[in-house]
Amino acid sequence: MKSPAPARQSSRLISRLNRSLMPSLGVMVLLMVTAQALAHDIPSRVSVNIFVKPEGSQLSALLRVPMDAFGEIVFPVRGPGYLRFSDADDALQDAARVYITESLHFYENGIELTEKELMATRVSLPSSRAFVDYESALENVLSPPLEDTVNLYYRQGMLDVLVTYPIQSEDSDFSVNPELGTLSDETTTVLRFLLPNGAERAFNYAGNPGLVELDPRWYQAGLRFVGMGFDHILEGIDHLLFLFCLVVPLRRLRALIPVITSFTTAHSITLISSAFGMAPNVLWFPPLIETLIALSIVYMAFENIVGAKTEHRWMVTFGFGLVHGFGFSFLFSETLQFAGGHLFSSLLAFNIGVELGQILVLILVIPVLNILFKYLIDEKVGGILLSALLAHSAWHWMLDRGAQLFQYQYQWPVVDALFLSALIRWGMLLIVIATVLWVMYELFRRLSLIESFSGYRSEQNQPVRG
Repeated sequence: MKSPAPARQSSRLISRLNRSLMPSLGVMVLLMVTAQALAHDIPSRVSVNIFVKPEGSQLSALLRVPMDAFGEIVFPVRGPGYLRFSDADDALQDAARVYITESLHFYENGIELTEKELMATRVSLPSSRAFVDYESALENVLSPPLEDTVNLYYRQGMLDVLVTYPIQSEDSDFSVNPELGTLSDETTTVLRFLLPNGAERAFNYAGNPGLVELDPRWYQAGLRFVGMGFDHILEGIDHLLFLFCLVVPLRRLRALIPVITSFTTAHSITLISSAFGMAPNVLWFPPLIETLIALSIVYMAFENIVGAKTEHRWMVTFGFGLVHGFGFSFLFSETLQFAGGHLFSSLLAFNIGVELGQILVLILVIPVLNILFKYLIDEKVGGILLSALLAHSAWHWMLDRGAQLFQYQYQWPVVDALFLSALIRWGMLLIVIATVLWVMYELFRRLSLIESFSGYRSEQNQPVRG
């Protein structure tokens, strides 16, 4: 008769556990559902197309945005989620205002255009080719909506939007600060600005690029590219370590001038030549350059360790400067779209920004090294230790980048007219490099002779002590 007691106790224990665990399990389930909903609401990748055209007293912006980005808007649907086009006008306008028009900030001559009007919204099929040009996109967004008989799942549609802004003149300077990067984890935008004279400026950027001058003046493009070059040299750790290797044994201005001059001249040559299409347009070229940049740090660091002659170091620096110039060109080619029609001035400005960054690094590093070698550690020992540390880091970079480089498949080029044309251009580039190298050699040789002669004259003019 006493056997059921343990069973009753175990059942009570299970019920207590259920009462204590059920709230926790409920919270966990709720969090999982919420996380899944949030992950579904924010797509991983979205591509946006924009046309911007000033015409008369009006600036028109035509946009195409995937409806997958509008997670918080409730669209009228039928069946398994097909969009009901006849009842979707209000929801489409809400999506356009919440996600698009409030995230686009246009400026005329530096003054924000705060007055705007949402002229039209229309859902298009994913296969629609209306955004190949401005006229087709404008005709499409102003056309009647699709019929309700079209079975289009609402998240697979494309929302076309037309927004207009009153302006003073179509010849004004226009800029935009697009903040559409929050539409997804990775938002890519293609923006095309149509000038009144028929020309077109194309921009392709990821996320929020900040303020973009749609047709910049030469000084506007110059200021932007000076900042880009300055930021690039400070953010490029491999370029900074190469400069650091140059500075460790050479901390006097007279010794640094030939080295820094040769490095600047060399990377300017390849940077300019790359901007005009001289660099090889193959997939393996960027990883090759990145590997050689790491090799340049390793070589300079080992040269510091073994104590190589520094009077001819500018020649080695010139060779590696050619490599680093191609490295600079990779970033410049990505940002060239912001130059407008001012390629050469933007190229010059980018190079000036790089040089300003290098000067700042030298101003900061040289005094620190002088204090370090004067008060904390012997100069020779400290130079070897610092160079060994730099070589160790660059060695691993070189191996990692080299491993990526060898993953590419290589084949001999086809000898045709294009190959011969490229060969001629590279031959001209080699002639320019050889000429510049010879001029620098003669210049530095004569400067060294002048310094030697001045030193000899100063010794001769000293009074003789009896």
